[in-house]
Amino acid sequence: MKTRFLEQIEEHTGIINKIVNLYADNTDDRQDLRQEILLQAWRSYGSFENRSKFSTWLYRVCLNTALVFHRKSKRMVTVDIDNIKPLSNNNEVHHGAELLYLAVKQLPPAERSIIILHLDGYANEEIAEIIGISKNNAAVKLHRIKQTLTEKVRNEANRV
Repeated sequence: MKTRFLEQIEEHTGIINKIVNLYADNTDDRQDLRQEILLQAWRSYGSFENRSKFSTWLYRVCLNTALVFHRKSKRMVTVDIDNIKPLSNNNEVHHGAELLYLAVKQLPPAERSIIILHLDGYANEEIAEIIGISKNNAAVKLHRIKQTLTEKVRNEANRV
């Protein structure tokens, strides 16, 4: 069981990295959150029943752990989207991705979870299952989040 768990964690380490980077801003907090995610995943691995993909289950564990970590620690640093410095002109595509990433970090934790799942290609049904809301609620929230992000990124891009 331990070997299979470690193999699956290794295969899906990108999910953990993404959540850690979106929910913790400094190195110490990232390490703490990563350890907490791995601990919670191991503790609950016995209850994983293969009714969903391992990645879906891991996302749920990661997001729930990150949200609890955020509430407990209050160590989250918000990014002031108005103070984003542009990258050099030869990195324009990267700059757009950076603007989006920083705008996502500005969202409340629950909204951040929804948009990250969407950006990773999860359908509204899967997002709803992972987050624990209805499919319609997920669709409405996702639509509003996209509008918010579009406005933030557009405003910042126009400033540059």
